[in-house]
This record gives sequence, C-alpha cells and structure tokens, in this order.
Amino acid sequence: MKDFILSSIFMPLVGLVFPAIAMVFLFLYVQKIRLSRNDGAKFS
Repeated sequence: MKDFILSSIFMPLVGLVFPAIAMVFLFLYVQKIRLSRNDGAKFS
C-alpha cells in the first residue's frame, strides 16, 4: 500500500513538475545568452 501512495506522488512530480522547472530554467538561460550576445538589440 505504501508503494502505491509513493508512486502516485512521484509520478506527477517526475512527469510534470521536473520537466516544467527544467524548461523554465532553460528558457531563462537562453534568453540571458541572447541578450548578452545582441547587447540588448531587439531585432538582429
């Protein structure tokens, strides 16, 4: 019974929460690189 409860907690965490956090950090990292590379220029 304890295994079922743990799996029902960890499955959404591993399948939804961790990838969402990873995508947010990757997006912010890419934006930081783009801003530093373009020196703040909007179109180039």
